[in-house]
Amino acid sequence: MSTIQLTNQSITVTLKSLGAEIISIKDSAGTEYLWQGNPDYWSGQAPVLFPIIGCLRNGKATVSGDKTCSFGRHGIARKKEFALLSSTDTKAVFSLRADEETKEQYPFDFELQMIYELEGSGVKITHKVINHDSVVMPYCVGGHPAFNCPISEGESFEDYVVEFEYPETAHCAKLNEDALIDNGNRVTVLEDSALLPVKHSLFYEDALIFDQLKSRKASLKHKDQNKGICVTFPDFDYLGVWSSANDGPFVAIEPWSGTSTCTDEDDIFEHKRGIRTLEPEADEALSFTIDIL
Repeated sequence: MSTIQLTNQSITVTLKSLGAEIISIKDSAGTEYLWQGNPDYWSGQAPVLFPIIGCLRNGKATVSGDKTCSFGRHGIARKKEFALLSSTDTKAVFSLRADEETKEQYPFDFELQMIYELEGSGVKITHKVINHDSVVMPYCVGGHPAFNCPISEGESFEDYVVEFEYPETAHCAKLNEDALIDNGNRVTVLEDSALLPVKHSLFYEDALIFDQLKSRKASLKHKDQNKGICVTFPDFDYLGVWSSANDGPFVAIEPWSGTSTCTDEDDIFEHKRGIRTLEPEADEALSFTIDIL
């Protein structure tokens, strides 16, 4: 595993080759915004989710008619070593190619390029998925960046809010005991409001999954000082907001192209909600941006 640092006058981002994961986001004053992975709460920081988001029922599904795919939570990319294809002071391109190990879980000749590029006080994160196979390839992709909450000493978790781009009325589906989404069991999280006050009890039953948002921006920020981060996700239809159930001092803002298997879905991978497909030799790029406020 190696690390690389991108920097400009406003922001410094550190990346590691294992999982092509961001491990630090600092402003010019040296303030750290990214969760630093304390294993007492959650050892992750900003894993890349591919080719599934969340879980499959019993960890597996049928794909391409007669094949099986099988994954732990959030797929395979986050635990694989990526190759660094190119880098400058402000941009890095990583690549993960299918190998014999990945094909045992996901029987496709894929390539996932992770492209990180600094833009002003933010970093644009692009997931470029390439199908090198001779058959149609279904997949999901997403991010899981977690941010310090609070950011500064002397503040509390409850001093922060998640602010959406537009007022939202959101009824979030709950997860069952197998971490599958039960669309028939929803809880009202927002009623014509853009502000979600942060409190630990929001996350005692896992993530809040927003699947009907008008907004394509969500900010985690101090309710009075406007200090925090903004995640802009024009290419993603779903957003997870999560913290650990043991009162972790962080909040993850997670753009997703799909979700865990729903309880009313079958176990055919191509039928999953939000699934994307690529024709042979085709590629697709989905991006989101993290900006320091």
